[in-house]
Amino acid sequence: MFSIEEIRFYCLAKIGVEESTPFREEVLVFKVGGKIFALLDIEKGETIGLKYHTAKIDDLRAEFSGVLPGYHMNKRHWNTVIIGDNLPKNIKDWIDVSYDLVFDKLSKKEKDNLLSGK
Repeated sequence: MFSIEEIRFYCLAKIGVEESTPFREEVLVFKVGGKIFALLDIEKGETIGLKYHTAKIDDLRAEFSGVLPGYHMNKRHWNTVIIGDNLPKNIKDWIDVSYDLVFDKLSKKEKDNLLSGK
């Protein structure tokens, strides 16, 4: 199982990521290009909200009991993942998918600025 700090550092290691607490102090929000890709419960450290491929989201939920429709999020695009119920490899992969889905939607200019460190 991942700790909150391990997940936080993994998210922050990605290009152009910023963290904030815009909703509640207990929820760390990770953004790339001003768009959310992850929401981490730091109060209990039990869940993380992540985007996923809409065509595959139902299959993922069926395969893993710890993957639920996104809490307070668009359930067609977001999952709430119970951290303790999944292998660490899965969580890293799902963070990568969520980040990539958001990054890929950014404009070419935004991507270039992030990649060049501007």
